[in-house]
Amino acid sequence: MKTAITLSLIFPVLVLAGCADNTKNEKKQANTPPGKQTSCCFETKIVKKLPYLLYLPEDYNQKTSLPCILFLHGAGERGDELKKVRKIALPKILEKNKQFPFIVISPQCPEGAWWTDYNEMLIRLLDHVIQNYKVDKSKIYLTGLSMGGFGSWSLACQFPQQFAAVAPICGGGEPDTARKKLKNTPVWAFHGKKDQAAPLYRSQEMVNAINEAGGNAKLTIYTDADHDAWTPAYNDQNLYEWFLKHKIKKTE
Repeated sequence: MKTAITLSLIFPVLVLAGCADNTKNEKKQANTPPGKQTSCCFETKIVKKLPYLLYLPEDYNQKTSLPCILFLHGAGERGDELKKVRKIALPKILEKNKQFPFIVISPQCPEGAWWTDYNEMLIRLLDHVIQNYKVDKSKIYLTGLSMGGFGSWSLACQFPQQFAAVAPICGGGEPDTARKKLKNTPVWAFHGKKDQAAPLYRSQEMVNAINEAGGNAKLTIYTDADHDAWTPAYNDQNLYEWFLKHKIKKTE
């Protein structure tokens, strides 16, 4: 499989660039200035390209492994302009935060597509970042909002062994699948009580199914929120502290 990466924007200095078939850029990634959010592109023969933002904390170095978050945006951020992704939720926070203690991967879903169709590609992207950066493989977390919330449930159910914990926001999925696949994965879901775009019951049925199977899932409901449950969720320091309490369990 052939992959090609290009760097482009780095927080706080933003520089845009597209995908390029230049493997030399892969080696340059390790020299990306820490404390910045970088624009990259992942290419394979399966899908032509998957643009993504890559954030490295200011204290990032090649000696210390750091926890990693895979963030999935909503339907409104689809396309091929990463500036859309940088204007919402967690990537928006990272534009002003040099000290965030995670490596963060924020891919962009193509226009008209859905994250649920990109599970294999997302895992390949995650593997690529793990191979090229100092990622703590025991502390990999998944989160997303709206379409990305549905995508988080889907990706976690298909690859539960890849994530130490999952935080879907205003999403939903298949309760029966979650009951079988996520009973050993810590889950913290978030939803607005007044949400009309993705009704609250979609998160409730997923969390209930996991707990009925003896799992560890909880749901925070914002009583005054509609679809935008992500703003309070991603601004809550408790979420990130909760992530760090969990590690991927090694299997024999």
